[in-house]
Amino acid sequence: MRQPPVTALLAAFVFTSLLATATAVVASPSPKAQAALDKAEVLEQVIAPDVEATPPEAPITPGEAQAVDPAGQAALEDPLTCLARALYWEAKGNPEAEKAGVAHVVLNRLAHPGFPNTVCEVITDGSEQGPCQFSWWCDGRADEVVEDDAYEIAKEIARQALNQTLPDQTGGALYFHDRSVQPDWAAAFPLTAETDIFLFYRPSSGAAR
Repeated sequence: MRQPPVTALLAAFVFTSLLATATAVVASPSPKAQAALDKAEVLEQVIAPDVEATPPEAPITPGEAQAVDPAGQAALEDPLTCLARALYWEAKGNPEAEKAGVAHVVLNRLAHPGFPNTVCEVITDGSEQGPCQFSWWCDGRADEVVEDDAYEIAKEIARQALNQTLPDQTGGALYFHDRSVQPDWAAAFPLTAETDIFLFYRPSSGAAR
């Protein structure tokens, strides 16, 4: 059997090595993005009720937040990406106040012992047993970003929310819905706040559901 030329083997090796290196570079976050991811993970733990954590020495900066998931196609595996993607899909095209309201519902749930204790788990809650708590997660459509400008706004609001510098205008809401729908549970929970697009609620007993 003829053996392939040494030069061909060398070329294949070099190509494979370059491809692996390029893949690793693409997959690795930039230093700014990594700083944001590290801070977001700690800030998430600060908010969660069953975890003791010390806040980071410095908050997530705007530049760090924008460095995360620049293409809007990252897997939903970190607090900042999960929250920003939720704001993007739940309130895309709506004023910032609407996105801020959604952010507070997510973080109010994170802080409540009756809900999951990570941002991503709060957002994907119900995906295995249904119904989904956030409709965009289970609508069967792609979750990647299609409007860069809107996603930049969503990441900035997510940054402020995780830094806990965004005032909660929802009255501690744990639930919300668009004004165009009327879910059954809305009649059972006290209304805590309203915006042009959404209505916000929190059970009077303080229970999760």
